[in-house]
Amino acid sequence: MTSASAAPWSRLRLRQTAHVRDLCAETVFTAAHFIQPFFVVEGLTGTEPIAGLGDDNARLDEAAMLKVIEADLKAGVRHFLMFAVPAEKRSHGLTFEHAARPVRAIKKAFGDQLHLWVDICLCASTDHGHCAIVDRRGDIDLPPTLDALTQYAVAVADAGADGVSPSDMMDGRVGAIRHGLDAAGHARVPIMSYSTKFASKFYGPFRNAADSSPKSGDRRHYQIDVRARTDAMASSVRCAEEGADLLMVKPGMTSIDLIEPIKAATGKLVGAYQVSGEYASLVLLAREGLADFDAALLETWHVFRRAGAAYIITYGARRARSLGFGA
Repeated sequence: MTSASAAPWSRLRLRQTAHVRDLCAETVFTAAHFIQPFFVVEGLTGTEPIAGLGDDNARLDEAAMLKVIEADLKAGVRHFLMFAVPAEKRSHGLTFEHAARPVRAIKKAFGDQLHLWVDICLCASTDHGHCAIVDRRGDIDLPPTLDALTQYAVAVADAGADGVSPSDMMDGRVGAIRHGLDAAGHARVPIMSYSTKFASKFYGPFRNAADSSPKSGDRRHYQIDVRARTDAMASSVRCAEEGADLLMVKPGMTSIDLIEPIKAATGKLVGAYQVSGEYASLVLLAREGLADFDAALLETWHVFRRAGAAYIITYGARRARSLGFGA
């Protein structure tokens, strides 16, 4: 459980900047409620397309990343979620300069014009592709995993990240990260937790973009079974108790039945992640002449909001203002 003394910090973290206050506003639905993901890849030169995600999403080097963010800011985006892909993968001794470096570049170029969230997970860094440090038998070794996740969060916070977003689904990771951030002088850095994340078949384009597919097995032993409603609820409650400031369901469309119950159980705002496979389905429908892409995208966004989503992470966030969502 979070302590009584920690609760005021959680409220303060969601009040301290206009970007976060706008993201959490509950009486309007504007471009401020959308978060744009992007992928920055160490060692890449230029850009690479991401299969399924259309022409306006790509793997980026740092120079291309800055150009994309500049264009997105002009289009009305204010919240970004960064996925950093390292050039070298390891089983142990992970380091996180591949993420800290682009954070410093972004904050140097754009400062407080944006709120930069950083995804915190190990799957893109490990040579086996799982979201944890594993032992010789291939089982999750939880203590060093939590240490690595905490080091990742502190490294990007030190570099200037405005918030961190743990997606690994390891037990205890929110509490470990919150403790580590506080101890490092980052008590004001909020945690947006992937608090209810299912073992889904809708992550394919993302795993290609992040080069994060497991080399063996799957993630069903740490992500939530899609049939397990009680586990899904308990996962978000646990994250809230450990100190998460914002909660999230993923995939968004297949989790809409959980948004309001999680909010009621935790008293926290709950967002929805329109994941890569969900977004890619709209791209494919439009490509085959079976749907108007913008109209279908708008429909999904309004369904998320109708279901109670406080904010939406979507690969089309940069289109929100042009589709009629004001600043």
